Amino acid sequence: QVQLVESGGGLVQTGGSLRLSCVASGLTFSNVVMGWFRQAPGKEREFVAAISRSGSSTYYADSVKGRFTISRDNAKNTVYLQMNSLKHEDTAVYYCAADRAVVVWTTTSKYDYWGQGTQVTVSS
Repeated sequence: QVQLVESGGGLVQTGGSLRLSCVASGLTFSNVVMGWFRQAPGKEREFVAAISRSGSSTYYADSVKGRFTISRDNAKNTVYLQMNSLKHEDTAVYYCAADRAVVVWTTTSKYDYWGQGTQVTVSS
């Protein structure tokens, strides 16, 4: 079965950095679009970043553009989210997701598989 396992979350001060990783198994990694989403307490899950199958195209939410970078290593079945200049409002559970479509979507409903999430807490 398909499994997505996130890691790298934790507690960091405002202005700090974290790097999230998501390792996929049970699918052909180079054939799926990968995305990162987040959900803060009391809020809906929201799009953060996405990357095309080859890694040649990336997409970001306006709130993280210029601070976060998504990348992937198809040889390692892994997608990353480098988060710099973290703000208190970045505090959330971060999820990686995989989509079998060719098109890169930014909506949660388009993604087929989800990880269990990793907590990111930014102290102000």
